[in-house]
Amino acid sequence: MEPTESQTEERFDREVDARGLSCPLPILRAKKALAEMHSGQVLKIVATDPGSVRDFQAFARQTGNGLVGQAAVGREFLHYLRRR
Repeated sequence: MEPTESQTEERFDREVDARGLSCPLPILRAKKALAEMHSGQVLKIVATDPGSVRDFQAFARQTGNGLVGQAAVGREFLHYLRRR
């Protein structure tokens, strides 16, 4: 799933600000936040690392959490994960 330029946002329950962080820090912050969430809740991650697009696709596949959306807005990458 390639991110698209989007002005619409998914509904989310919690947000992680990973701006300015490089791999693996956005993933580690998301993993910590997901551990504190309930099944079915959605986590929004805002990152500036272009590599985060593929990183979160792989993270979702490996962990079983659902990647419900990705978008590029300006120089930021938005990722939405649904807690398994």
